[in-house]
Amino acid sequence: MRIRRYDHDYSRRHFLKSVAAGVVGGGVLMPVWDAIAQTGSAAKAYPDELLSIDAYTRGRIKTGDEISAANVDQVKDLLEPIKYVQIKTLGRRLKIAPTTSDVMKLSPWEYLEATLRNAGQARFDERGNIVTLQGKPWIGGTPFPNATSALELYAGLTLNWGRHDACLYAMKEYDLNIEGDVQFNYESGWAELSPVARVSMDPKPYLPGRENKLRYQSVFFTTPDSIKGTSFLNIWDYDQNNFPELYGYVAAFKRIRQFPTDQRFEPLIPGSTLYLSDAWCAGDPLYTWGNYKVIGRGPVLAAVSGGWAGGEHPNWEHKTHGGPKGHTFWDTTVEFVPEAVIIEAEPVKFPRAPVSKKRVWIDARTQLPIAMVSYDRRGEPYRSFDGAYGLYESKGKTFNDGQHPYWSWGHVHAFDIQSGRMTRLEQVREIAGHPTRVNDAGIYDRYLTNAALMRMGSG
Repeated sequence: MRIRRYDHDYSRRHFLKSVAAGVVGGGVLMPVWDAIAQTGSAAKAYPDELLSIDAYTRGRIKTGDEISAANVDQVKDLLEPIKYVQIKTLGRRLKIAPTTSDVMKLSPWEYLEATLRNAGQARFDERGNIVTLQGKPWIGGTPFPNATSALELYAGLTLNWGRHDACLYAMKEYDLNIEGDVQFNYESGWAELSPVARVSMDPKPYLPGRENKLRYQSVFFTTPDSIKGTSFLNIWDYDQNNFPELYGYVAAFKRIRQFPTDQRFEPLIPGSTLYLSDAWCAGDPLYTWGNYKVIGRGPVLAAVSGGWAGGEHPNWEHKTHGGPKGHTFWDTTVEFVPEAVIIEAEPVKFPRAPVSKKRVWIDARTQLPIAMVSYDRRGEPYRSFDGAYGLYESKGKTFNDGQHPYWSWGHVHAFDIQSGRMTRLEQVREIAGHPTRVNDAGIYDRYLTNAALMRMGSG
């Protein structure tokens, strides 16, 4: 008989103790990024009970099972509250895949490589911005892999959303009412470019002359005709005390105008429940929110792999299920994540914000945002945002980013639990002549300038 060094409740006691002490860095048996640096796996940082759903539930729920209303109560502690309600009452289901042991499959290769290479080189400057030890803008990867505070952990989320130097995501959006009917259907593109902390594209690590900018980000719409040509451009300062500049091209007026940039809790288009504030669970500058604190730690079920549908559909489109009409939710594959850190923050620079706080679940191994729940002014659950990620390789098909399979998000749910309205987003291969592309030098000129907005609006 094998004598286990750590009983089944050892991890639970460890997590409770670490939250009480304000400890942030991941790992139970050792710091998680020390384990990753040694072996490329986080396994040495966790006892056996945190390495699979089978061990954690003692076989009651197993890899390959499907979570539904019939068994969700057995894993309620592994789900954020709105996702639990979706499964329990709205017919959502989750398929359980094996836990990914190779951390290099859980984010872009070059990003994780830079995290290891640049560990220990980050600090905050006098304005609270992430800089190198020499005081220069960040040079790439997660700045605080063994974070010591909630602020360090959240600062990394805001610094680099998609973890690539540049991306153009071709997207389809479906906005459903409480009856499960699709009321709006949009096709759009979402572009991101990082002028700093670059790890894949030359010049590295900065675009000369743009070291004072954190990101350029735009979204444009190609269908339906009523909104075709409408586009928005965000230009972020590197200083996280400042709001971005927000420009928009409104097709009906055929001109660009500058929008108030602090109105980040409103949909950009009719029917959507997605806000600018939601992007990557960190859609606002770091210091427009405050009172960052760790309120929980522990294992979760999250969609950190298997989010690509390219092995089944030529345009990467995903299947749906659940809800009143059978298509409220994306088919989603989740896996057992040994440790998530739950960060809570409050909107300190938004006096009219409809939310009082947000809680974000972050994978302690990769610092990837897994899910977010925001709360209304009364403190009641209001909206949720959860994405599915993964390498773009499936069933013998691969979409590459240089020498490695592309890693990105595959689909997103943005759900308003108070109204029952759902926005589903999926990353597809192409929309209206705009294919998904990664680390392409042409993304800036084509999508991320005011001239680009005018050109797309008139094209």
